[in-house]
Amino acid sequence: MIASFAEPGQRTTPAPFGHALAELAEQDERIVGLTADLGKYTDLHIFAERHPDRYFQMGMAEQLLFGAAAGMAQAGLVPFATTYSVFAARRAYDFICLDIAEPELNVNIVGGLPGLTTGYGPSHQATEDVAIFRGMPNLTIVDPCDAIDIAQAVPQLAATDGPTYLRLLRGKVPSVLDEYDYRFELGKAKVLRGGRDVVLVSSGLMTMRALQAAEALAAHRVDVAVVHTPTLKPFDEETVLSELAGDRLAVTLENHTVVGGLFETVAAALVRKGQPGRVVPIGLPDQFLDAGALPTLHDRYGLSKERIVERVLAELG
Repeated sequence: MIASFAEPGQRTTPAPFGHALAELAEQDERIVGLTADLGKYTDLHIFAERHPDRYFQMGMAEQLLFGAAAGMAQAGLVPFATTYSVFAARRAYDFICLDIAEPELNVNIVGGLPGLTTGYGPSHQATEDVAIFRGMPNLTIVDPCDAIDIAQAVPQLAATDGPTYLRLLRGKVPSVLDEYDYRFELGKAKVLRGGRDVVLVSSGLMTMRALQAAEALAAHRVDVAVVHTPTLKPFDEETVLSELAGDRLAVTLENHTVVGGLFETVAAALVRKGQPGRVVPIGLPDQFLDAGALPTLHDRYGLSKERIVERVLAELG
């Protein structure tokens, strides 16, 4: 059973990545899909059903998965290689780095279970994947919020020269961004709503939580802006730093450890530009996390809407 972070009754879209890739392959015969024994659990089975001749099951061998994807890219194909984020970041880093990133091949790495999207504990929770991959030259990193983000990102990733890493949300994925006149643009952050008192800078599923927290904080007469940063590398410093100018409380929200992810990206950008300001991080702690039910874990580690609201109110004093 695939655990979901969707709220009860929330509008969702099934397997947005699998459907988007299958549709793209109808238009581009170069698209191929590979997986390391995780087709069903990365939604690549949708692609396999529609394009069985372009689907490659590599078995539980992540290094082989990415080595084969590199060879396919060198032959002119556009591979999307799926596994869990922990296996890509921890087990296959050297193969991705030297076989794919160094020669700047168009290989699209798709990692399931990013951050705290599974209750199976540290062996499956990729809480540090962005920190690991941010230091790799040439690699584009995308952390989508919802099904709309994923569906719009897939064709742009395929069209991008060089490798990409997508933090995959799979199964029944919430659809929220279509309510904000939103379009995914690779490398661009988007201001989803304005606000006088607080600015929340978020990525991934935490943008959904940021929007929910902004609505809840309105009941406390706190006006909250939300800036969504789906591309973590290259990072849209111009948009984000423009929003952080001024005296509003600035908070980053990420489904990742506060070490090496969105918070440190934003903080480093502020320092490089010589722009003053304090940023409050909301993210996962620098520790191995517990196993358990996702709602319980999100509340325990501060990612739930309720904990975000409490933290913002406490910071406002």
